[in-house]
Amino acid sequence: MSSPDAPQDTGPHRLWSVDEHLADVLAAVRPLEPIELQLLDAQGCVLVEDVTVPVALPPFDNSSMDGYAVRVADVQGASEEFPAVLTVIGDVAAGSGELPTVGPGQAARIMTGAPLPPGAEAVVPVEWTDGGTGGGAASGMSPASAAPEGAGGEVRVHRAAEARAHVRSRGSDVQAGDLALAAGTVLGPPQIALLAAIGRGSVRVRPRPRVVVLSTGSELVQPGEALGAGSIYDSNSFALAAAARDAGAIAYRVGAVADDADTLRATIEDQLIRADLLVTTGGVSVGAYDVVKEALTAVATGSDEVDGGGIDFRKLAMQPGKPQGFGTIGPDHTPLLALPGNPVSSYVSFELFVRPAIRALMGLPDVRRPAVRAVLKADRAIGSPAGRRQFLRGAYDAQSGTVSPVGGSGSHLIAALAHADSLMVVPEDVTTVEPGAELEVVLLG
Repeated sequence: MSSPDAPQDTGPHRLWSVDEHLADVLAAVRPLEPIELQLLDAQGCVLVEDVTVPVALPPFDNSSMDGYAVRVADVQGASEEFPAVLTVIGDVAAGSGELPTVGPGQAARIMTGAPLPPGAEAVVPVEWTDGGTGGGAASGMSPASAAPEGAGGEVRVHRAAEARAHVRSRGSDVQAGDLALAAGTVLGPPQIALLAAIGRGSVRVRPRPRVVVLSTGSELVQPGEALGAGSIYDSNSFALAAAARDAGAIAYRVGAVADDADTLRATIEDQLIRADLLVTTGGVSVGAYDVVKEALTAVATGSDEVDGGGIDFRKLAMQPGKPQGFGTIGPDHTPLLALPGNPVSSYVSFELFVRPAIRALMGLPDVRRPAVRAVLKADRAIGSPAGRRQFLRGAYDAQSGTVSPVGGSGSHLIAALAHADSLMVVPEDVTTVEPGAELEVVLLG
């Protein structure tokens, strides 16, 4: 399976570039079809329609403080020594329907978020008053503790207020007809809040891709279990499932599959029903027990029930992550990326190829991690193999514009990966990077 831009020579000895392989992956990935989802179900999804505001927000003038709604003329010149004495005519709570009209020499006790009553021009906070007398609530401003109807008594106001003081004006947030959110927006908590505030109960979005992650290897043991001789803990499936979630997907982690081609094919067949994208790790090089190649090559030749596509296994001009597999599988031609098994190779491959595929499924225009230029801060030069694009773990300092190596270059050094926040990129035609030289840095955070 290849894109139109793929090289003509696709034989087993052909070295594909990183860019060629990524282009091949993205050419086979199409954004998921939009669906209508309830707001909370749409979190993390990409909006496919412009959303306009149906009503102004806030929909009415309301108070930003607990206090008293007054006319400006009635509190003009008010001070501690000469307070304005006003008659309290009632309470206005949030959600109030019928509102008292504030006339000359009058005030209405008002709660935060309550509509500004007719006649009132400003709100004086309760802290600017004596709290009122005769009508009830002085400090807590709870209408439950007020006198019947909330009327009666007086309030002394110690400070003047300008017109519209402590009043949130109708439409001061957004006006009816404004664009609330544009198509292509990823819906996070603030966007969900805005949609709810303007009355939208559901939205049309591209759903989060469902990504199934399988690790392979008879040596793999699940964390929490006892290690036997020759066994290691399965970290790849956890790392890749977490990375898929971080990219915006719904991730399903499948426990490690033993080195048996029939078992792997059966497991893949079982997982197809819930996968928009399949990711395997391990078993893609040239070893005698590289069952992913064995199992999926059989699929590609049409000799298995999960036929419906084809998988290419290829070598890339990169380090780490040289062996890679990619294609589609099953009746729906579900994309599958087969990654190498070394932890760092697997994670770097995910960042370079799987994450962009997930973002493409979501319908996002920018599928790659952001990259910057930074100056190498190191004690000695960094070596890189000729003809290979090398990705080294780094610690990026945005303030100084520098990047420092973290750990060695070995593809098994997972501890170094845990302390890195970036990948330093050494191009194919560069074999040595001296301290102080500038290089590309892919930001992982």
